[in-house]
Amino acid sequence: MPDIEDLLNLLSESETRIETRRFGPFAFRLGVDGTALAPLYRRVLDAHERFNASPLSQVARQLEREVVASSIFGTNSIEGGALTEEETQQVLELDPAQVREEEQLRAVNLKAAYDVAQRAATTPGWRLDVPFIQKVHAAITQRLTHPRNQPGVFRDNPKAIKTHVGDQAHGGRYQPPQHGHDIETLMQALASWHQELAARQIPALIRAPLVHYYHELIHPFWDGNGRVGRVLEAALLQADGFQYAPFALARYYLTHIDEYFTLFNRCRRDAKRNVAHPHTSFVQFHLEGMRVSINDLHDRVNQIVKLLLFQTQVRDLYDEKRLNARQYTIISQLLATGEPVPLAEIRRAPWYQSLYLKLTDKTRQRDLHRLRELGLVTVDQRERLWPGFVSVQSVPDD
Repeated sequence: MPDIEDLLNLLSESETRIETRRFGPFAFRLGVDGTALAPLYRRVLDAHERFNASPLSQVARQLEREVVASSIFGTNSIEGGALTEEETQQVLELDPAQVREEEQLRAVNLKAAYDVAQRAATTPGWRLDVPFIQKVHAAITQRLTHPRNQPGVFRDNPKAIKTHVGDQAHGGRYQPPQHGHDIETLMQALASWHQELAARQIPALIRAPLVHYYHELIHPFWDGNGRVGRVLEAALLQADGFQYAPFALARYYLTHIDEYFTLFNRCRRDAKRNVAHPHTSFVQFHLEGMRVSINDLHDRVNQIVKLLLFQTQVRDLYDEKRLNARQYTIISQLLATGEPVPLAEIRRAPWYQSLYLKLTDKTRQRDLHRLRELGLVTVDQRERLWPGFVSVQSVPDD
């Protein structure tokens, strides 16, 4: 395969020009500076290689659950969703028959769209096409209230209704194609153009954000365009072998939401003014998001593995009778809390008081001393109790 820098620079300014009936000419361009992108591209691949070498098989189920909840919260919040991350996780655990509220339905629909994308991305020979895009949109918007949106159906604006995208705070407003025939033409062209990029060996790390960008530029649906664009991007990345990070990327976009929205307009304006490599900044943003997301996932895998090893250690010590039932309960309660707990608060807890109902304070002190001696708990300078697998020195003293 050609060097990534040379390949991108060679194809950067080639374009596919489409004539539409009413919107006028529309051009698909790679439009990136290979010299600027190559170092970050390689850093993403390095991070991905380290992540794949981590013990993923031990934590796959938990990691998948966390990533899906975080991603749905992120992508939903970008579009104004009101659920917290904890509420999102709770909704995803509901029986679908129990889901009634619109906010809950938005989260459940996104999970359905993720499932559609993951099934497609893991199917040998799958390629992006218009029916797939419409299927993702249908999953995202089914049963949601909207005066004009039809799940899976492209927008076709009546004369009296104009669609605009963006706002002045993020670089201005833009009027995308308004007529159904133009939109259909451009979406078919987008799928074909993506396939041409793949045939020319443009990596998914470059193709995926460009499909995302052009999907938002065409803005083919009445509702759900942002959510669809992020799912398309994730599907293309997952089909290329990236795990978890493609969906975790939505949280990065939420964290940098102003930059995310602004870059769409900046790239659009630069392309209109014929600025060289107009899409570089958006692809850079995407690559940095992937790098950060993969590294965060790597850290999370290490945390989960540490926790699993710690739980095994505690259970073994208990089975070997090196821990008594009271000490085992203290550790179990601390792990269930999921955060450090002030000693004073633990001592006031009913479960703790019941352990020592007929025992002396000396016994309490001896139990805690034994836990600290074995390295199973740590007490920080603020008299908070931490599980032993957490390095208290690395915890900020907030």
